[in-house]
Amino acid sequence: MIEKLTTRAIALLKQLIETQSFSSEEGPTAAHIEQWFTNQNIPFKRTKHNVWATNKHFDDSKPTLLLNSHHDTVKPNNGYTKDPFKAIVEDGKLYGLGSNDAGGCLVSLLATFAYFYNQENLKYNLVIVASAEEESSGENGLNSMLSVIPKVDVAIVGEPTLMNLAVAEKGLVVFDAIVKGTPSHAAHPNNNNAIYNSISVLEWFKNHKFDKTSEALGDVKLTVTQINAGKQHNAVPAEVKLVVDVRVNDKYSNQDIVAILQKEAPCDSIAPRSTKLNSSSIPIDHPLVIAGIEIGRSTYGSPTLSDQAVLSCPSLKLGPGDSTRSHSADEFIYVNEIEEGIRIYIELLEKVL
Repeated sequence: MIEKLTTRAIALLKQLIETQSFSSEEGPTAAHIEQWFTNQNIPFKRTKHNVWATNKHFDDSKPTLLLNSHHDTVKPNNGYTKDPFKAIVEDGKLYGLGSNDAGGCLVSLLATFAYFYNQENLKYNLVIVASAEEESSGENGLNSMLSVIPKVDVAIVGEPTLMNLAVAEKGLVVFDAIVKGTPSHAAHPNNNNAIYNSISVLEWFKNHKFDKTSEALGDVKLTVTQINAGKQHNAVPAEVKLVVDVRVNDKYSNQDIVAILQKEAPCDSIAPRSTKLNSSSIPIDHPLVIAGIEIGRSTYGSPTLSDQAVLSCPSLKLGPGDSTRSHSADEFIYVNEIEEGIRIYIELLEKVL
């Protein structure tokens, strides 16, 4: 059964690769996933471009485990030498846009869900969501499904982790900051030049450290990523605009970070674009983590963002593929990574379910 599910999973992944599915444009790939459920004789539902299903013997008295990964992609990197929309297998590698992030994870989770779908007397209910708009953190992705699907008690989010256990994930807050000064003609004296004023502000951001360190995620990471000022060579601008990217560990809420920077940052204003992308974690003694360690998987804290950010329940990030290949030119996943991913997902859940 596992061999047949694996073959069908790889065939589905090839279909997904060859179907454009940029964030908010996932309709055609959602249709492929619907057809896959139909071929497996598994009833499903679709909410916008999110396709989901529950196990056959769903029992409201039991806790529910969510299996989730996404079928949207970023736009292809300009460095591609292969057709990003053609599924090409060479030297054991399956190339194509979304193969690694996160098509391999998604089809592996779908195969795993199908493996357990008909089983009776599971300790957990299963719900699977093939979600949209993960790459854009859009309004119609997994976040929109949490009020639609049954209440979730714990989750596995499929992202490429080399099938190791990401037991925590950093959150993200992006800030827009402004440093002001006096606008003037460049030929005249000006002791309040906004660009010069920004030097000390940039130094503050460069050197600022948040006090609390996480065992799994380390320090909060603050980085100035954009700077914009001035329109012409002979005019001193009235302000400098900065963009500040903050990767938040699990010792702070996003609101904590906002409060600290608004109180302490020496700029004239600083405001978050959103606070909804929170850090996430799962206790190291959770049965999912214990089971993963027992079958030889290592644990780590992930610096990259995923749909874990919209979940309030404990969640584990786990999937085939390597995060360093995501969003890269000539993206690929090894075929044997998908085979291994399905095997490990099933072995893990057999210990828990």
